Amino acid sequence: MDKKEFGKRLRHLRKTKTPYTVKEFGSKFNLAESTISGYENGARMPDVGMINRFADFFNVDTDYLLGRTNQPRTEINIAFDGGAVDVEDEEEREYLMRQREEFRKLKKRMQQRLNNS
Repeated sequence: MDKKEFGKRLRHLRKTKTPYTVKEFGSKFNLAESTISGYENGARMPDVGMINRFADFFNVDTDYLLGRTNQPRTEINIAFDGGAVDVEDEEEREYLMRQREEFRKLKKRMQQRLNNS
């Protein structure tokens, strides 16, 4: 992990997406001002849990915070015959896939009932 890149991105997000000072931002996460400063200056790196909390707070992917991609948010597409549906994350994609499977089962049961009538 590149601490400097993480720090630059965290500072940029804090300054452009919030009105918070370093101290105020730290208090949102129960962290000391010096801890946030250490992150933003590239001297320290948060643990995985805190990286996830920052990503959720700013609605960005962790890969963006870590400098692995320049896209703040990855969109996932689910294709269907009429086009594609954009979803925001893997959790939403999995939910939609489960709903699709439930719909197919229901449709099949309804078709069987109609055929048996």
